Order: sequence, then C-alpha cells, then structure tokens
Amino acid sequence: MKKALRIIGVVAVVGLILAAIVTSMTSKPSNAEKVWDPEMTVGNMDAKNYFIIYSDIACPYCIAFENAIIEHEEEFQRYIEENDILVEIRLSDFLYEYGESKSPESRYGAEGIFCAKKEGKFWDYYNLAVTRVWKEYFKDSGKSAFYEFNKLGKDYWIKLGEEVGLQDSFKDCMEKDEVLEEVMASAKKTLKLVDGMPYYKFNNYTSGGFDLSWGWDYVLMYFDAGLKS
Repeated sequence: MKKALRIIGVVAVVGLILAAIVTSMTSKPSNAEKVWDPEMTVGNMDAKNYFIIYSDIACPYCIAFENAIIEHEEEFQRYIEENDILVEIRLSDFLYEYGESKSPESRYGAEGIFCAKKEGKFWDYYNLAVTRVWKEYFKDSGKSAFYEFNKLGKDYWIKLGEEVGLQDSFKDCMEKDEVLEEVMASAKKTLKLVDGMPYYKFNNYTSGGFDLSWGWDYVLMYFDAGLKS
C-alpha cells in the first residue's frame, strides 16, 4: 500500500513539473516585458495589439511615415484606442552605425532624442524633430537633400531642445555624449531584428520601406495589415 502511494505521489509530482514546463513554453511574454523603453510608447501597455516602429531620424522614409502620423495625431490616437494598440518607437543611430552613408546626423539626432527623453521630454522633442526635418529637408527634396542635411552638426539638435524648453542639462548631455552608449546599444539590438530602415512589426505583420509621396492613408494600410495578422 505504501509503495503504491509513493508511486502515485511521484507520478503526481512529475505531472505537475511537466504541466509547468508546458505552461512556460506556451505562455506569451507581456507587452511590458517586450518593450525596450516605456517612455517611447503610446497607448495601453496591456493592449492586445503591439505595433513596433524601428526608426532613424536620418532616414527620409522613416520620417515620411512618422510625420504622417503626427499630422493626423487625433485620428491616430482614436485609431489606437478603438483597436486597443500599444505603439513603440525603437529609435537609434542605425544609419550611422551600419548604413553605407554613415550619416552623422543619424547619431546627433538620436542623441538629441535620447537626451530629451532623459529630461522627460521625449515626445515633445521627437515630434518637433520629425516635423522639422521633414519640412526643411525631405518633404520637397527627398533623398537629394541628404547631403545638406548631413552638414547640420550638433548645434542644430541642441537648438531644437531649446525650442521645447530644454536648457543647460540637455546641452551638457549632448556635448558630453552622455547617452551615446544607450543609443549605440539600441542600434546593436536593432541590427539583429531588421533588414534596413524603416522597419515595422505590427503583430505578426512585418514590412520595410515607405514612399516619400505617401501619407496617412498608406499608414493606415500598414496598421490595418497588422490588425489582420
């Protein structure tokens, strides 16, 4: 009788262990576990849909996509609320680190955005940077403006910070490259996950590229494809 009870006990323990293993293998990580930086997200952290935008401030096609969102901010906010979406921007100096052009503004712009995030002004700075770069360089000239764009230097990005109310600590952050390691780490992680810039992962739908002539309607097509996936 005791032997039989021991066997039953062993079987029960083994069953519990196997059940735990199966559960751990099949359970999905939460959005909070997958997000790189909560400050670079918008929407409900527990949303059932998770959209990721891999971007570089020196990428004209990235800027075209993101500027279209900013220009239709109210529609965008309504769309992600109605469809229960968490959107994350994963920005880095990818084009400086791994691109053929080695764009210096890729690094300076990313540093500006990360320094602003350090001061709690990520979205203020990011939105201004995207709209300004789009209007001043890529909207009408596209890729042909890339040469002029890459002569801006750090002062351009420091002045953008001043426009959103960032002062001495932001300037010091830029001049001393205080966030450079964080920017480079983001680019290194990005390299393992993308084929180029821009790159999108909307649920199980992935895509790269965006035309400079496209607008909000095309952004919605990408988003809708993510929801259908």
